Amino acid sequence: MLIPRPRSRVDGVGTFTLDERTRVAADPATEPVAQYLQQVLRASTRLPLAGADGAVDVPVIALRVAAEPDGLPAGPAGDRTEAFRLTISEVGVVVEGGGPAGVFYGVQALLQLLPAAVLRRGQVSDGPWTLPVTVVEDAPAFAWRGVMLDVARHFRTTAEVLRLIDHLAVHRINRLHLHLTDDQGWRIEITRYPRLTEVGSWRAESQVGAHVPDADGVLHVAGYDGRPHGGSYTQDDVREIVSHAADRFVTVVPEIETPGHVRAALAAYPELGVHPERDLDVWTEWGIAHDVLNAEDGTVQFFRDVLDEVVALFPSEYIGLGGDECPKDQWEDDPRTQERIRELGLEGEEQLQAWIVGQLAEHIESHGRRAFGWDEILEGGTLSSSATVVSWRGLQGAVTAARRGHDVISTPDDQVYLDYRQSDLPNEPIPVSIVLTLDDVYAFDPVPSSLPDEERAHVIGGQANMWTEHVDTVRRLDYQLFPRLVALSEALWSADAVAPRDVTDFRRRLEHHLGRLDALGVEYRHESGPRPWEERPGVPGRPQTRGERAAYMDAVTANIADDSQTR
Repeated sequence: MLIPRPRSRVDGVGTFTLDERTRVAADPATEPVAQYLQQVLRASTRLPLAGADGAVDVPVIALRVAAEPDGLPAGPAGDRTEAFRLTISEVGVVVEGGGPAGVFYGVQALLQLLPAAVLRRGQVSDGPWTLPVTVVEDAPAFAWRGVMLDVARHFRTTAEVLRLIDHLAVHRINRLHLHLTDDQGWRIEITRYPRLTEVGSWRAESQVGAHVPDADGVLHVAGYDGRPHGGSYTQDDVREIVSHAADRFVTVVPEIETPGHVRAALAAYPELGVHPERDLDVWTEWGIAHDVLNAEDGTVQFFRDVLDEVVALFPSEYIGLGGDECPKDQWEDDPRTQERIRELGLEGEEQLQAWIVGQLAEHIESHGRRAFGWDEILEGGTLSSSATVVSWRGLQGAVTAARRGHDVISTPDDQVYLDYRQSDLPNEPIPVSIVLTLDDVYAFDPVPSSLPDEERAHVIGGQANMWTEHVDTVRRLDYQLFPRLVALSEALWSADAVAPRDVTDFRRRLEHHLGRLDALGVEYRHESGPRPWEERPGVPGRPQTRGERAAYMDAVTANIADDSQTR
C-alpha cells in the first residue's frame, strides 16, 4: 500500500521483525538519515535501535549511498540522486540511494510498510513491528515537487511551518515555496529595514469571507473580524526552518513580492510608493491593492538590499520575485512615473514592470542564484534566460516560457490551487472558485501536451498553491491540503513512469494511507464532506463554474497566448 506508487515492487516470502536486537547502520553520508529513522522509530516502538558499531550477528537496518548508482532507476534527466532500492529480507534491511536524499525516500517507503502507529510520537502499541520481505525500486518523475504556502494573508508560526515540512517530507515533496510578503503582511525580518516587520507584519483586522455583490452587482466587503492579525519570522526563525527542512531534503524557497502586492511594505516605508504623501495601513481586505512601487533608483536599491539578506538566509538556488497581478493605474496617472518611463526608454507600463523585475532578477543572478516569478513576468520585456516561470494561469505560461527557452514550474489554478473548494456541497466552508477534487489533483500533469520533446525538458516539475485568505488556522490548513496533497505527491513522483495512472488503485491505497495521516495528527477532509466543526455557516465564498473560470483565464493570458502561437 505504498504512496507514491513505486516503479517496481517484487514481494518475497517471509517477514523481518524489528526487536530489541535490531541495530541501525549508516555510512557517513547517511548518518543524518539514520538519526531521523531512529527518532521516528524510538518514539513509537520504544526499541533502542542503537548503532551497529562493533555489533556482530544482529539484525541490521543498513543505510548507504549506492557504490554503483547506475544500477538504480533513473530520475529526471537521468539523475539518480533521489532514487533508491529498499531490500527487506528475513535477516535484515538495506536501503541504498543514489544520494542521501534517495536513502531518505527509501526510509519513507520502509516506514509505510510498518503499521501506521509507527508514525505516532509516543507508543500506543507493542507491535509486532513487522516488515514484509520485498524489494522496492523507485525514482521521481520530476525534480521540482512543491507546495507554496501563503503566510502573508494568514501567518503560520515557526512550529506550524516545521510541522508542515515534516508532512511534506513523508510525501516526498521536496520544495516549500514560502510566499512571505503581500498587501496584507510582511513576514520576514530584514535587519536593514526594521519597520518592514515592526509596521508591516500586522494589520488592524481582516476581511471575513469573500467580496459579495450589492444590488448593482458591485463587489464589496461583507464584514471584518475586528481582530488584529500579525506575526513574522526572525532571521533565527528562518535559519531554523531552513535547517529542519534540509534534514528532510526539503528546500525552502522564499518569495518577496514586487512591484505589486506591496501595500504592507508601503505602510512601513511610504517613500517606496507612487504616492509617498499617503498614509497607508497594512491592507485589511483580500484581493489586490492598487498601491504599487515607484520606479526610482532608490526603490530598486531598497529591494536589492532586502534580497541581499534573503539570499544570505536561504541557500535555495531559486529566489522568488513575484511579478504577478500588478495594477498599472497609479503609473498611468502619475506624471513622475510617465517621465521615468521616458527616461528609461520604455514603451509603457508593462515594460516598466518588466524593467523593475529585470533589475532585481539581475541582482539575484549576481549572487549566483536564479530568479523565478509568476507567469506575468513573461509580459512586457525580455527575461534573462536563467529566469524560471511559475505558470499559474492555466498552462499557457508554461507553453510560452518553454518555447522561449525558460525553465517552468507548473501550478495551474484549475488543477492544483488547494484553496479552491472541494465539492458542490452547500456546507463546504467558504467555497472558493471551482470545484477541485482529489481526482482532479491526481490527474495533474505539469507538462503541457502541446510541447514537443525538446521543449518538454524545460518543465522541471510542478507545485500546488495554498493561498490563505480564508485559511486562518492549522486545522483549516489541514482540511484544505489533505488528502489532495497525497494525490499531488503521486502525480509529481510517479506520474506515468511505469503505467497509466489508475485513480481506482490510488483510492484503494489511500484508504490505508489515511491511517497514517491519523497517526501524524492531520485533520484531513473526509470523503463524505466537512464535519460540523469544519463548516463556516454564514461566511460568504466566491464559487465559480469551470466555464466562468476558463473564460477569465483566457482573457488575462491573451498576450502571452498570442505570443506563443507566433514563435
